[in-house]
Amino acid sequence: MCGGFTCSKNALIALNVLYIVVAFILIGVAVYGRAASLVTNLPIIGGILACGVILILISVLGLMGAVKHHQVMLFFYMLILFLLFLIQFSVACACLGVNESQQEQLAEQGWNRVNNATRADVQNTFTCCGFDSDVDKMVLPPSCEDVVMRCCTDSAHLNCVCPGCLDKLQSTINYAFKLCGWIGLFFSFTEFMGVLLTVRYRNQKDPRANPSAFL
Repeated sequence: MCGGFTCSKNALIALNVLYIVVAFILIGVAVYGRAASLVTNLPIIGGILACGVILILISVLGLMGAVKHHQVMLFFYMLILFLLFLIQFSVACACLGVNESQQEQLAEQGWNRVNNATRADVQNTFTCCGFDSDVDKMVLPPSCEDVVMRCCTDSAHLNCVCPGCLDKLQSTINYAFKLCGWIGLFFSFTEFMGVLLTVRYRNQKDPRANPSAFL
């Protein structure tokens, strides 16, 4: 029977092994981002690494509790996993609820905070010039000579003007929020399933153990 003690134990072990694999993927992404200089914001790298390490620690706790059928370990694992579910579910809903106006404000705030070297990298990456006409009046964008040569391939159009970075940044932010939101929702529900599975497994008796040893 799938609802038996052995099935619940194996399912909980498999779920925690999956969490460990996901944690190593997070750590690998952070290390790759630092090694390849794809991510220059150290707090972002630190956050990714912290999530991976915390997930590994929680998974190890869950594995030990599942293998030993340890009531105290399973209780703390269940409690921490439920708190993670609440946090991750709230963050995922917030990511999916961000509208275009809020995305535009986020893009504008990010553009105003970074230096001209970062703005130049954004312009080269997205083949755009400046942010928009209103923001460019207050914050002078870096030179767009290299970008103009790429976005205006026809030499006859001497008055060609590259588009601003607002639309491209907004679409990128929208994609990132939606992706993070749906992924967060998926993993939050797996965490909720882990909580339910732990509650059921914790209340089951090990058929091979001494009945008097069950708490």
